[in-house]
Amino acid sequence: MADTAVTPCVVIHYHEIALKGKNRPMFVRRLGENLRAATQGLGVKEVRRLTGRLVLLLTPTAAVEEIRRQVAQVPGVANFALAYRTPLDLGTLQEAILRALAGRTFQTFGVQTKRGFKAFPLTSPEISRDVGHYLQQHVSAAVDLERPDLTVSIEILPHEAFFFFDRDMGPGGLPVGVSGKVACLLSGGIDSPVAAYRMLKRGCTVVFLHFHSYPMLSRVSQEKARDLAALLTRYQFASKLILIPFAPVQQQIVAEVTAPYRVVLYRRCMVRIAEALAQLVDAKALVSGESVGQVASQTLENLAAIDEVASLPILRPLIGMDKQEIVTQAIALGTYDISITPDQDCCSLFVPSHPTVRADREVLVQSEAKLDMRLLIQQAMNMVQALDFVQERGRVRAFPGDLHSAPSAAGEGEHD
Repeated sequence: MADTAVTPCVVIHYHEIALKGKNRPMFVRRLGENLRAATQGLGVKEVRRLTGRLVLLLTPTAAVEEIRRQVAQVPGVANFALAYRTPLDLGTLQEAILRALAGRTFQTFGVQTKRGFKAFPLTSPEISRDVGHYLQQHVSAAVDLERPDLTVSIEILPHEAFFFFDRDMGPGGLPVGVSGKVACLLSGGIDSPVAAYRMLKRGCTVVFLHFHSYPMLSRVSQEKARDLAALLTRYQFASKLILIPFAPVQQQIVAEVTAPYRVVLYRRCMVRIAEALAQLVDAKALVSGESVGQVASQTLENLAAIDEVASLPILRPLIGMDKQEIVTQAIALGTYDISITPDQDCCSLFVPSHPTVRADREVLVQSEAKLDMRLLIQQAMNMVQALDFVQERGRVRAFPGDLHSAPSAAGEGEHD
């Protein structure tokens, strides 16, 4: 690339990552790898790490709008802009901005400059003043520094300058992969996909666990779980979904346990099976979409009864949210329409009319003593199926997987 070239690019800013001190390079490196994976095959020729930002250098035929759509979904991105890169020369910068404004309609404009390279001979206000004066001479628009129709943003770095006009927001948070792996109980309902996404934004890689009651119930819940896993793969670029047949466990519980305690025992068995699977995929915690008081199994007493069988932490990102807050996030995320598709999930099978809301620990222990819990867990483990999801060229594809291999997003790797 010639030094005099003016090239299209995407300038990406992060926020929370900048607070990570000595660990910042690791976070920035992972964000770069994730951006490479998200934009694989779309015309990004290089991902560069620069002071306080990342830059995607584009080919002339890059799919710009698809790149914009993909970058907007990458956790860790605070905001980004379709931009142009120029040599560190004021005259070249002014001319490039004027050419890029061709075809735009605006009555007023302003110029904002950030000078990351303090050795540049002009200060930020001086650069903004000189560029603004140059543009005034060539466009039919007035300067308005308070509420302009168009803002020209300039960033000055040690070896180059960037400019852009529009800024898009990213999801913020941390890059997926910096906080370890978790296993999320994905029910197919509204709550659990939102819980999974909130953990993705905290930098976790999420493995999805779906308990189903096929063939006693239809395959619809499994199909919904696949659709939800595919959608959430857009945020982590490679995912694993594990399908767990739960009807045999439920049948044993129904045969041995009084009706009010069945739901809590279902959940305790799910946690035990989920922990066994979490160990196989090296997950360090379980994730649930539970919220205090939402249903009978989510009272404080019943949550405590469920937690006591776990050795791994059970993370509940939605614990203090009400249903409308969760629905709003699901709509924004894009999972809501999938989640509300009518189905019969495993929790609707053999559900008593009046489940206990305050499970007695002694009754639970006595009830579980009637069950061969180790055998039930092993039987469920023996029948699991795994699917791997990978995003390529902006699309997600699924293929059969296994418990011991991790799907990998294409296009990993970047350049300084």
